[in-house]
Amino acid sequence: MTASVVVTGLGVTAPNGLGARDFWNATLAGKSAIGPLTHFDASPYPAKLAGEITGFTAEDHLPSRLMPQTDRVTRLSLIAADWALADARVRPAELPEFDMGVITASSAGGFEFSQRELKNLWSQGGQYVSAYQSFAWFYAVNTGQISIRNGMKGPSGVVVTDQSGGLDAVAQARRQIRKGTRLVVAGAVDALLCSWGWVGLHTSGRLSTATEPTNAYLPFDDRAGGHVAGEGGALLILESAESARARDAKVYGEIAGYAATFDGQEPGLRKAVELALADARLAPSEVDVVFADAAADPELDRIEAETLVAVFGERGVPVTAPKTMTGRLYAGGAALDLATAFLALEDGVIPPTVHVEAAERFGLDLVVSQPRPAALRTALVLARGHGGFNSAMVVRA
Repeated sequence: MTASVVVTGLGVTAPNGLGARDFWNATLAGKSAIGPLTHFDASPYPAKLAGEITGFTAEDHLPSRLMPQTDRVTRLSLIAADWALADARVRPAELPEFDMGVITASSAGGFEFSQRELKNLWSQGGQYVSAYQSFAWFYAVNTGQISIRNGMKGPSGVVVTDQSGGLDAVAQARRQIRKGTRLVVAGAVDALLCSWGWVGLHTSGRLSTATEPTNAYLPFDDRAGGHVAGEGGALLILESAESARARDAKVYGEIAGYAATFDGQEPGLRKAVELALADARLAPSEVDVVFADAAADPELDRIEAETLVAVFGERGVPVTAPKTMTGRLYAGGAALDLATAFLALEDGVIPPTVHVEAAERFGLDLVVSQPRPAALRTALVLARGHGGFNSAMVVRA
């Protein structure tokens, strides 16, 4: 029988909350963090809004020696890992170093780090860093720093599938645990809110150019005109159920099913959903809530809505997209949705999709405005990455 893999710790760094509990309280309160971009002067760009993390001072959490060799995404990742391990009541120093691994996801590599090095080249004679080195830096520093900081020498790696990456990294961690690794830190944190990253994000043609935060990110709404970018994400602690029981750990739930597909001549999202349900050995009627990808692109919203109606029936399952409060966090977005799903299962409440007026033509039971109390046992989390990636993950309380 295949080993059950469970989540025992959550570490969240999100625009509307630092730490899992602060984030969850803000989400249930409908607190949106979307506003004018302040990390740099965005006035020359079409898109001027973002989901920024405020009140974050890395020096309060990390040794000063790490500051020169890291940038924002790595600092956020290190802190998220610390919080996830603390939440799981895991002390890495007490475990065999080869029994612990780190698997994360990235959508764009170390853009901020590379931009900083280029500025040094221009103004101070610093060393040039290529785009290839930017990605190599992310792999070595982001995942590597978490591994080094916690003495983890087990399986490690970085998945690059854009928004789908957060789920794909957790799925890879599940595979490693089933092969015998005791514990894996998995998920994703992303931070692309620098001028170099901002130029790259505009090339997708999917950024909202709205200037009013409450009208900027409106998935499944007739006013939809693109998404708002954000920063942050979540890291989760994965263990086998047997390992969690042995140390009497709190368990948020199980990674019950997963599948990934790629768009070909036809969209592959429906196939991903059906395969994930089959992997979990569940019927569609057993899913209590869906956390949607929620692209806020009319065509992509249509495809997702048609998928959900085809699998679950018209208004057959509650659907939510709490990322309307944070923006799309790219690799970090699906990991944050996954953490949100576990918090929803724990508290028996579906978080809202804020500011959205659900279009009737989509046929969705979209949870809007206010949280909805519900008896939740199983959730489906969906994610799509730019270029045709689709991922679906089923989690069970």
